[in-house]
Amino acid sequence: MEKNRQIILVSRPPQQGWLSEENFRLVEAPLPQPREGEILVRNHWLSLDPYMRGRMNEARSYALPQPLGEVMLGGTAGEVIVSKHPGFKPGDQVVGRLGWQEYALSEGAGLRKVNADSATPLSAYLSVLGMPGVTAWIGLFDICQPQAGQTVVVTAAAGAVGSVVGQLAKLRGCRVVGVAGGVDKCRYVVEELGFDACLDYKVGALWPALKAATPERIDCLFENVGGEIFDTLLGRMNAHARIALCGMIAQYNSAPYPLRNLSSLLVNRIRLQGFIVTELTERWPVALADLGEHVAAGRLKYRESVVEGLAQAPAALIGLLRGENFGKQLVRLV
Repeated sequence: MEKNRQIILVSRPPQQGWLSEENFRLVEAPLPQPREGEILVRNHWLSLDPYMRGRMNEARSYALPQPLGEVMLGGTAGEVIVSKHPGFKPGDQVVGRLGWQEYALSEGAGLRKVNADSATPLSAYLSVLGMPGVTAWIGLFDICQPQAGQTVVVTAAAGAVGSVVGQLAKLRGCRVVGVAGGVDKCRYVVEELGFDACLDYKVGALWPALKAATPERIDCLFENVGGEIFDTLLGRMNAHARIALCGMIAQYNSAPYPLRNLSSLLVNRIRLQGFIVTELTERWPVALADLGEHVAAGRLKYRESVVEGLAQAPAALIGLLRGENFGKQLVRLV
């Protein structure tokens, strides 16, 4: 009988420390069989995202912690292979949150049918045409609200979210400065994605490079990193600037960083807003429609880092948190 391989969370990492592969376990379970009103999905792709680290903790947050002994949460893209649900048929390609497993049952709630083809592969619906793309769109346009000619700074600029933010800001007519780790990432951000400049934080001396790249200072900051980089950027903000606080990946495995430039929020009357894109479902349709038009027209580029096989997911997540990914981090299951 065919088995369903799954990865479960068996222990929690330290609250302020690094997770390890020992926190996970690869198990086999019987292949689930759908009942009336259910479908069986064969997952083809897993999405790995920074938020997963926070969900592994027991601390109070915007969502309940990942339960121990259960399949690790996460976004998926796959194909319906058996359907006893009137809204789905075998062969439908669906995107949802079915977790780190090769097969999953679903009653259809939270699944989105997509029409993936050779021009728009299924994996794109976990990146530029999925949660990362919508995150970029909502954070930039609903929170930052940049105007043509203004300066937008994007941290983690070569990542799945940051790369889309910068391209959308350029389409709006902004000056766009990215922050990324490494020469190759910065070269990609400028030469391939069209950013005006990119600051390599691994070089050090971020402040003088930032001043040179932002002669008119910063009107909009799309923040994915937190920590010392965020603190440095706070010292370069314009009056009435806007900050979309999307993530703080630099602090997910360490103690909170003591901000020295927090007073900039008051002095510059800055509007800072954190947001969780899964709580803003009413904005998804318009965001996805706009993103789809840009992708179809070739105006939005995206890049994927892919590892092969379910067993590689824990190591790939650790690598993502260390900044080893380039673009969207995915696991290919078949």
